Amino acid sequence: MNIYFGLGSNLGNRLQNLRDAVERLRALGNVTKRSDVFETKAWGGVEQPDYLNACVKVEREEWIEPLEVLRLVKGYERELGRVESVRWGARKIDIDILLIDDVVLREPELDVPHVRIPERMFVLVPLGEILPEGWRHPENGMSVREMIGRIEGEAWPLRVTCI
Repeated sequence: MNIYFGLGSNLGNRLQNLRDAVERLRALGNVTKRSDVFETKAWGGVEQPDYLNACVKVEREEWIEPLEVLRLVKGYERELGRVESVRWGARKIDIDILLIDDVVLREPELDVPHVRIPERMFVLVPLGEILPEGWRHPENGMSVREMIGRIEGEAWPLRVTCI
């Protein structure tokens, strides 16, 4: 089982927050791929500091229900100091479930693949670094490059460092 996560932080020691999130995700399985870290402008229209964003791949031997993954991830966020606030507001850590193999799941509390993947450059660029060659979105059939090509007016993220 392969689970892809998007990580973001724009409060406190942003890079350390991402590193701490990767360490928590090791409880789910082996972290086998990590993207570079990118500094990006905040998305969603709320005035706030810039984010550091990255993606990681976790491989598991055994299947785990997607809603259980969500429950665990929300617990990791709380442990790492996330406080719920305004939607798309500043946060110490954000861990999003992006993909789980080729699963398509639409539940009130969880969408897999994450519904905003095709419109977020700050997800597509790091995710593209860790996806297998030839990967296509399970719903729209597009590659990462094709989805990036459809995003207009968003600046390419700035590469910062590796986690």
